[in-house]
Amino acid sequence: MTADLHSTHVSATGATEHTKASGNAALAQAATALPPITLEEMDGVKLLNRIDTKYVTNEATLLQLLSDAQAAGYRALETAGSKISRYHTVYYDTDNLQMFLDHHNKRLVRQKVRTRVYVNSGDTYLEIKRKNNHGRTKKKRTSIPESELMDFSLDAAATGYLSRHSAFTAEQLSPALSTGFSRITLVNSAMTERLTIDTGLSFENHRTGHKATLHDAVIIELKQDGRAASQMKNILLERRVKPLRISKYCIGTTLTNQEVKHNRFKEKVRAIEKIINRQITQYD
Repeated sequence: MTADLHSTHVSATGATEHTKASGNAALAQAATALPPITLEEMDGVKLLNRIDTKYVTNEATLLQLLSDAQAAGYRALETAGSKISRYHTVYYDTDNLQMFLDHHNKRLVRQKVRTRVYVNSGDTYLEIKRKNNHGRTKKKRTSIPESELMDFSLDAAATGYLSRHSAFTAEQLSPALSTGFSRITLVNSAMTERLTIDTGLSFENHRTGHKATLHDAVIIELKQDGRAASQMKNILLERRVKPLRISKYCIGTTLTNQEVKHNRFKEKVRAIEKIINRQITQYD
């Protein structure tokens, strides 16, 4: 492992591709074994006193966690006949990456603006995430055509929505970073917590042209009712999966843009490398 966060990508061998395919098959099998929950049922999970905690692990540990979750009665969201959903997200920012820098500089009140296509369903949204000075995050979204994923500036309804719910206008923003990942969403039997599990994370920087992948890293976000005990927290603790505050946008930008200020996020990158026991790579 090296401190160089911007290393040269080495092409995968056939053996590596075989291992990846085997891992994907095992993950799909583990997800399929979980009983399903519909989107309508999951929307009924109202976490009014919500606490969000993020964790990072690897795919080998994830397989154990899914087995534990099945034994504990967790159900997996099923959409379009699948319990693994593919997401493609485009983060927007100003020319000087103001939203990235607000996060880096620990500004309490900050925003993210992104478009996202939920690949399984084809639904596409403009999404605005706002964090207040109490650490609470609220998300608002409005539907847009998939053709506007990379540019919604000519859509009067979308730009008006952005102006009403964001500190930025469409003229100030352009695509900064794309992310792709697959997601498994779990809900406990008591309907007091949701768990999103993201795998296969990759990034493409629209300002530099560089790309990166997190290999078999897994980002987990636990959303729980703060008034109820969390069985999943105990499961994660037993599997030695520790909390790690992480932003996909900030990590992806750090990995693909050598010029941007990123001292605060170096430690996060090294922590991920330690978890997956390999160096994160960048490539063109």
